[in-house]
Formats: sequence, C-alpha cells, structure tokens
Amino acid sequence: MKMRGAQIFFECLKKEGVEVIFGFPGGAVLDIYHEMPKHNIRHILVRHEQGAAHMADGYARASGRVGVCLVTSGPGATNTVTGVATAYMDSVPMVVFTGQVPTPLIGDDAFQEVDIIGITRPCTKHSYLVRNVNDMSRVIREAFYLARTGRPGPVVVDLPKDVIQASTDFKYPKKVDLPGYRPTVEAHSGQVKRAYEVLRKAKSPLIFAGGGIIISDSSQELIRIADLIQAPVTCSLMGLGCFPAGIADAKGRRRPNPLWLGMVGMHGTYQANMAISQADVIFGVGVRFDDRVTGKISEFAPKAKIIHIDVDPSSISKNVVVDVPIVGDCKNALQQLIRLFEGEPLEGVSDVRRPWFDQINAWKKGHPLTYVQGNELIKPQYVIEKIWELTGGDAIITTEVGQHQMWTAQFFEFDRPRSLLTSGGLGTMGYGFPAAIGAQMAFPDRLVIDIAGDGSIQMNIQELCTAVCNDIPVKVAILNNLYLGLPRQWQELFYEKNYTGSCMEGSPDFVKLAEAYGAIGLRANKPEEVEPVLREAFKIRKPVLMDFLVSREEGVYPIVPPGKSITEMLLA
Repeated sequence: MKMRGAQIFFECLKKEGVEVIFGFPGGAVLDIYHEMPKHNIRHILVRHEQGAAHMADGYARASGRVGVCLVTSGPGATNTVTGVATAYMDSVPMVVFTGQVPTPLIGDDAFQEVDIIGITRPCTKHSYLVRNVNDMSRVIREAFYLARTGRPGPVVVDLPKDVIQASTDFKYPKKVDLPGYRPTVEAHSGQVKRAYEVLRKAKSPLIFAGGGIIISDSSQELIRIADLIQAPVTCSLMGLGCFPAGIADAKGRRRPNPLWLGMVGMHGTYQANMAISQADVIFGVGVRFDDRVTGKISEFAPKAKIIHIDVDPSSISKNVVVDVPIVGDCKNALQQLIRLFEGEPLEGVSDVRRPWFDQINAWKKGHPLTYVQGNELIKPQYVIEKIWELTGGDAIITTEVGQHQMWTAQFFEFDRPRSLLTSGGLGTMGYGFPAAIGAQMAFPDRLVIDIAGDGSIQMNIQELCTAVCNDIPVKVAILNNLYLGLPRQWQELFYEKNYTGSCMEGSPDFVKLAEAYGAIGLRANKPEEVEPVLREAFKIRKPVLMDFLVSREEGVYPIVPPGKSITEMLLA
C-alpha cells in the first residue's frame, strides 16, 4: 500500500509506541500536521521549540521511554539545539524531527533553510537527512534504536518537505542492521573478576554511582552490591535517587541510610568529598568523572585504585586513569559481580569496615549540611525540606540550574530513581519547567514539582501557557532572591563582591504573571507562610506557580573553589 511521507511518519511512530509529540508547526512540516488528526498520538503545542525539546527530555527521563519532538526548518530547528545538547550531555533518549526545505533547494539559502545536521552533529548520537521517501521508515526505525540502546542519546531526523509529500510502499523494518554500531552490553567476565579481586582486598572502598545506574535500571543491583561488600555510596548529581538516602527500620519508620554519603563534588557533602580522598578503592558505576566531581584532577582520589563500569568505552579513562575498566551495561556487570560475592561472601566484612565507617561518621557529625531558619526571612533550604516533608519524597522533582538546583540536591532526600530530573552536564537554565511538563505527561497522576530560581524560570516561562491550555497540573516553586544566585555567590567569593549583571530586580510579579496565563499564583513572604502555600498548591489540580521570597544572599555550602581539590571546601 502506497503512503505519503507524512503518513509513513505516523505509522512509524505508532510502531515505536509513541504516545505524545511535543511540537510547533511551520511551513516545512505542515503536511505532517495536516495528517496528525487522523492518528491517535497526542500533540502538545509548545510556545517555543526549546520547550519542546526539554519536554521530550523530561518525558524520557521520567519514563525511560524515547521522547519525541517535531519542529519546522530553520529557526524552528535551531531553537531545539540547546535541548538537544542538554539531552546529549546527560544521555537522554530522544528523537527530534525537524522540517527541511525541499531537496532541490538544499544549499540554495532558501527561506528558513539551515544545515541542522551540521549544527547538531557534535551534540547528537547521530543525525539523518532523509533525501528519499523510500528511506524514511528505515531511518526512523534506526533513529529510535540508536536513541535507546548503548549509551542513550538524542538523534535528529531532518525531513525535507518534498520527501514528506512523496509516496512509496510502506514497510517497517523488523530489524536494524548497523554494522558499525554494536554496543557492548555484556561485561567481560575477566574484567568483572578483576574488579571482584580488587574489591575483596579493599579496606576503605567507596562506590561512586551516576546516571548510568538509572538509565540501566540497576538500582536494586547497586543496593545489593553495596550491602554485600558494606561499602559507602556517593552519587553524582545525575545519580541522585539511584541509591536510597533513607531506609525503613524494623517498625517501618524511615531513617537515614548508614551507607549513604550524599552527593560528591563542587557542592557535595563534606563526608563524600573526604571519603573520595581517603578511599583505597573507588568503584565508579555509570559515571563519567566530570570536572564538577573531580575538582583539581591531579589531587583526585590520590590513594585509590579505580574501577569503572560504563557502557561507553570512550568514557573509560577519559578524565581519570582507571585501573580496572569494565565496558558494559551497569546492570549486567553488577549482576555478574553480585554472583561472585554471593558465591564467596566476604567474611567478617563489618569488622573490617568498622574503622572506615567510624571515620565517615566522624566526618558526618563534624560537618553536616545545615542552615538556620529564623523568624523573619525564608531560607531556601527550608522550602526544599518542607517540599520533601509534605510529599514524603514521593514526587517527581525537576530543577532549573543554579543555587536552587544545588540546594535541592543537598536537602531533598531522594530515595527512588527517576525522581530528580535536572540538567547536569550542560547546566541549562530554563530546563526544569518544560521538563516538568514532559514528566507530567508521562505520569498524569503523580505530583510533579519544578524547583526554580527567579532567573531560570524566566528562560521558558512562556510554557505556562502550554501547561494551562493542556490542563497539565505541574507545580513550580520559585526560590526568589532577586539575584542570579550562583553568579552572585561566585562574585561574592571570587570577584571582590562585584555584582555586575547578577541582580534580577525588575522581574515580574510572578503571582500576577501566573494569573495572566490562567494559572494559580501563590506567594509566601514569611517562614510561617511556606507550609500553607505548599499545602494549598498540592491540592489544586491546575498549574500553580509559587513565589517564595527567600533570603537574598544565602549561599550554597560546601563549595569547592574553581581549580581546587575537592577536599578544599569552603564550609560557610
């Protein structure tokens, strides 16, 4: 049966199980939009194409499925690039369909023509320009396969207008045949055995877990191996939630997990950063040892042998020299390791680890995360702790990027994977709100909260209209200090208090802005108003924007100054 390209587009998406497309129309893709009402795939009309990319990203991170967005050529396509790069840095499976001018006009500087393949090549897992309708179904099949396998990532498919309009017989490939692409999923047993031997001899091991645990759905394996070898666990920002911060006691009451150290790195906990520096074995699982984690690389983990599991071989020894590399899926590698330790358990491991945990507990007790909530000004940490307390931690939290992001990482105790969606690698301001909309689309009945700063939220505030028009009841908690908080803090600490360009006075009245969009706006001026505002917001089945007027010059601590070792923390 012959189909036009626009029809083939939807038949392919149905084969891939796509439920929702985040998009914005334009001339190059109007044939697809003309076809859209005939198919049972929901379309969310965004107000800016960057929002579409972040929504697809949020949908993917929350659900584990591939997120999809559709935009037109030229500026429509380029407006997605920040979202594409954000997804690429954090290994998020996403397929971005872009319209293109007709193939005879490519290269002629036609109206709204841009080389989106060339632009996105450095920040995608792969990019396709479909020049013939006969290739369309194969390309889309490959795009979804590439996006979700191996190290996941975004794939761009550029669709010229004449290809969308052309017809051919529709046939969806049953298999993907990409000779140059063979992700290593099963870890080499010899490499795993080497890791096993190193861990058996360790006196003061530390597990450093990252987003790869969440992507590979291996949280239970991580918990099991940590228990078997009695090793403390720290996470990167992307890994938060992969290991529970709290566990239930015999009476079912939640208490702090004794193996949990909190986040490591620039704004990591004192105990996590010190443990990195004193451990004799660092067991990195699904992490990439980025600079926010390592600090001064020459002084990172000076006493440790390093084991590293990663499905992407190019990540091994990229930033730190690894002693035992394991290329493979985290779940597979951990399962192999668990079998080895279950077959021959460590004898007396609790006694062996006692001096190590005594030291860790001394670090925890000596320098805990803390703040003082007075009677006059709202402390931002207090708002985050109240969100955690009132939700019982059972919410999907997204963040923008800045101080609020770091306070969320420090003071919201994540127990479950896929409960924190944040831009870790690229650090994209404006990510959190559209990502929250995407997550809410994946889980309509869950509570989804974007924790934002007054600077970040204005990057994509227009998507409040998207939430209202589509009845997406996402909540936004703005920690409003009238500053770009992290730049201000850096200016205070490292630039002689020269606050050029970081003051955000002149921002809109966020309550009135919410009302103008048709959402609910709430404000808290004093500490005693925080909890009532949150309770009111959480019971409303509509988009709600909460404006918390917080202490203006509160800082995020600990902080590792740029260029310093992660043990050289400023604690207050």
